Amino acid sequence: MITHPAFVVEPWSVRETELDLDVLAQTESVFALSNGHIGLRANLDEGEPFGMPGTYLNSFFELRPLPYAEAGYGFPESGQTVLNVTNGKIIRLLVDDEPFDVRYGKLLAHERVLDLREGVLRRQVEWQSPAGTAIRVNSTRLVSFVHRSAAAILYEVEPIDSPLRVAVQSELIANEPGPPAANDPRTAALLESPLQSEDFSDRDTRIVLAHSTRRSKLLMAAAMDHTVDGPAGIVSAAESEADLGRLTIAADLAVGERLTIVKFLSYGWPSQRSLQAVPDQVIAGVTKAKYAGWEGLLSGQRAYLDDFWSSADVELHGDTELQQAVRFALFHTLQAGARAEQRAIPAKGLTGPGYDGHTFWDTERFVLPVLTYTAPAAAADALRWRHSTLEPARERAHQLGFEGATFPWRTIRGQECSGYWPAGTAAFHVNANIADAVVRYQAATADETFELEAGLEILVETARLWRSLGHHDAPGSFRIDGVTGPDEYSAIADNNVFTNLLAQRNLLAAADAVVRHPAEAATLDVDPEETASWRDAAREMVVPWDEALGVHPQSEAFTDHQVWDFENTKPDQYPLLLHFPYFDLYRKQVVKQADLVLALHWRGDAFTQEEKANDFAYYEPLTVRDSSLSACTQAVVAAEVGYLELAYDYFGEAALMDLHDLEHNTRDGVHIAALAGSWIAAVAGFGGMRDHDGFLSFAPRLPARLDRLSFRLRFRGRQLMVEATKKEATYTLLEGRQLDVSHHGDRIRVSKRKSVSQPIPPLVPDRPPPSQPPGREPLRRGVAGGGKT
Repeated sequence: MITHPAFVVEPWSVRETELDLDVLAQTESVFALSNGHIGLRANLDEGEPFGMPGTYLNSFFELRPLPYAEAGYGFPESGQTVLNVTNGKIIRLLVDDEPFDVRYGKLLAHERVLDLREGVLRRQVEWQSPAGTAIRVNSTRLVSFVHRSAAAILYEVEPIDSPLRVAVQSELIANEPGPPAANDPRTAALLESPLQSEDFSDRDTRIVLAHSTRRSKLLMAAAMDHTVDGPAGIVSAAESEADLGRLTIAADLAVGERLTIVKFLSYGWPSQRSLQAVPDQVIAGVTKAKYAGWEGLLSGQRAYLDDFWSSADVELHGDTELQQAVRFALFHTLQAGARAEQRAIPAKGLTGPGYDGHTFWDTERFVLPVLTYTAPAAAADALRWRHSTLEPARERAHQLGFEGATFPWRTIRGQECSGYWPAGTAAFHVNANIADAVVRYQAATADETFELEAGLEILVETARLWRSLGHHDAPGSFRIDGVTGPDEYSAIADNNVFTNLLAQRNLLAAADAVVRHPAEAATLDVDPEETASWRDAAREMVVPWDEALGVHPQSEAFTDHQVWDFENTKPDQYPLLLHFPYFDLYRKQVVKQADLVLALHWRGDAFTQEEKANDFAYYEPLTVRDSSLSACTQAVVAAEVGYLELAYDYFGEAALMDLHDLEHNTRDGVHIAALAGSWIAAVAGFGGMRDHDGFLSFAPRLPARLDRLSFRLRFRGRQLMVEATKKEATYTLLEGRQLDVSHHGDRIRVSKRKSVSQPIPPLVPDRPPPSQPPGREPLRRGVAGGGKT
């Protein structure tokens, strides 16, 4: 955990008031800036010391072999690894020939602030050199939401108590050495010097470096340009070589004088442009940024975020720490996808190299529902990226002997990169999650253009997969056997409930889409017999039930397995995957992350309230939360079945996942899906929001610590605000035509002319809260006991 008391609790910023080098890598992730296109880790301006250097371009990767002790048919032959590309953040400073380095001399003051409304990272430093000279350095860094390829740094130096001579070296540097690799499957495969120089040039204060990758044959270029302001007599000189570009600026500063440098950056990596075109692209990009100027970039950033927060903000009254955390979470969720524009949203966003920069199913399951209701254009772009990878998904399905498309478990460009097939290829539920995200986006936006251009084809090809993957047994039931569900401590199981129920929705949604668009469906060779087979499969879908226990097995026979020996599992043996063989995990009742409980949320329309309560009570003592993806779902379902204080504990865990480094791997990048999950916990948990069949329903109830919850969302051209106290909820339509929603089962109509307030019915306790595995309880935030309220 990040244990130093450096993060100040504030509603709209994350402030670090002292520099702790022991957690430098973690704070580099927390303070990272991105727009979904470019990502800059929060490395110190001077470049050293660092925890993990990082500058990332979405979908810019290198290929690497996937070795197997025993090869098998259908095993992926190569992996894809995100690269740390040319670093443009570095601004080195020499003070009277002494290099500014926080490890030497005396650090008088150090503060960094991530401003969630301005979209910038500010740093203020006061430092005394070993020779006794004191300086003040202020820097402000941004990655532009408005100018997709641009970033900029405002850098200011001034003496504190005596005149001084300074030299500033602004650099572009490629092939930076990184930290040693860790023995953890969640980290990245580090590649040494992956970039080879293709071109470099300098002119006045502008420098351009172009590189390519050795195996994936991708081209990229980085450009920097500058404006310099200060006292008379400033001199500068530019130089460039294969892996280094440097602008050196020298000045004499009297007390009261300041040297101000604005560094503009631009990155480009088109997949199909020539070597000459790529440097030209970044020259144009950096020129455009320089023309906008620092103030123009700053005002554009604020306007972009003002618009986002007006439709996405979540307000919590009663817990200032979680108020800060949920806004931090939303900010990083936006950064991950805002300008990705038909590229993937990686599990770590562009904040670190964790998981090799891959995207997984959790993008569609956790991130896209948030973007669908807060930044729908970003959700559409992410789904269009999936559509762009249909061809390799069809090829993968054909290779595996199925119809339709099989999307990869983990990837950057669309090819399967998982070398462990029981938890990769067998996790076919990724396809249902993608289809579900399509259905949810379409229902929330009524975007017919998207449906015709991308959505329909995704639904058709995934429906074809389910129809060929499953089969009708002798009694006529439709089975999907030998698959892995969301719980990665179970594998190759029959009729996983989550998978089957999401596949059922996929099949019906595809059939309905074909009815809406028969002409377009005909171009995909869909006929009435095929859609009828989809409906038959959906109608006869197997949903396992344990009559003796009165609960749903996660998959067939799961409740017959031996229960894991939790009592004799030591606290330092979590996560279990690092200390026990998968073989033993797979044959025991132990749940890594919500699986059946995940179905209770996203397919809640398929369960009764009594079934939800019984299922949650059964799986809670089995779920160890060795995944950051679990807490938000447990929060949502705990709230629905009445355990508001337990739900609040899980809400805190999801929201504070990275601010407190709860999984001990924030150094590799923040957990985008878990952070998105904090919005889900607040809105779907305590706001009770559900969107089954495209209809919005709410059932708000607050835990003891919260006095008020307010959130906003976009829905079919409207903007709706929901405010809840412990006694009543108020629905206000801020934009658009009147809207029908449900409040605790009662249909109400909201219009711009009049808000609607409704009482919140009392909750009657009927059972004590379930327990968790020993030592795996969430940190308590609410009232003692975590019971019903």
